[in-house]
Amino acid sequence: MQTEIKIMNVRFNNVSQTETIDFIFNNLQTGKKGYICTPNPEMLLETQKNEAFLKVLNGSLLNIPDGIGILWAAYNIEKQNSKLKALLNLPLIALYPDKFKTVLKERVTGTDLLQKICEKANQTPYKVFLLGAGTGIAEITKEKLIQHSPALNIVGTYEGSPDEKDKEEIINSINNSQTDLLFVAFGAPKQEIWIAENLPLLKTVKIAIGVGGAFDFVSGKTQRAPDWMRQTGLEWFYRLIQEPSRWKRIYNATIRFPIEIIKSL
Repeated sequence: MQTEIKIMNVRFNNVSQTETIDFIFNNLQTGKKGYICTPNPEMLLETQKNEAFLKVLNGSLLNIPDGIGILWAAYNIEKQNSKLKALLNLPLIALYPDKFKTVLKERVTGTDLLQKICEKANQTPYKVFLLGAGTGIAEITKEKLIQHSPALNIVGTYEGSPDEKDKEEIINSINNSQTDLLFVAFGAPKQEIWIAENLPLLKTVKIAIGVGGAFDFVSGKTQRAPDWMRQTGLEWFYRLIQEPSRWKRIYNATIRFPIEIIKSL
């Protein structure tokens, strides 16, 4: 089984959630500095018009697939399937999702990664900092995470934004906290670009991860789809019902992305 594959010129590493967490804590132990990304179909579409974002994604320590559409794309690319076969495979995502876990092992979302890392950090001295999301959300997320992992050492939260005007205050706040782990919830591509540009200025941060809407989910501001819908690739439908204003983003992930992959085969 190969260790990585490129989709739309973005490198994806073939690692499970457990392997990802082991990798992160090994890096924390050795002190190797870097960032981890969880690209989804919408992010890959963004790289087609945003060369800086493409470069940032390919400069990460790990790129982990967030979206069963990424697993479907990897499967068809690796198998060198025809355009027709790839198209016929699309409805099978919901019926036989495990079929597409043969090239990339599994989907790993930013929300799941945040929660699992914090569960493990609960048993270590490593410090955590939460950056981004809406007013008060990072603080509520901190409370929820500590409820689940009482020994978790969250040393700071900061709302802020990726705007230049907030940069100095954010960096000072993170540096003063002496955190090891940084989770950034600015949304893609802003969070990944911000991390890549500013990580060298963050003196004690060893691992930084962009987690998109994870704080909204953990805090309870936004409800996650049931597990069976996430496993079968139907989370988009749940999100559409919850937030109809997301229709364009959902269209990009469920229609535009498969079209681009099929065209490339």
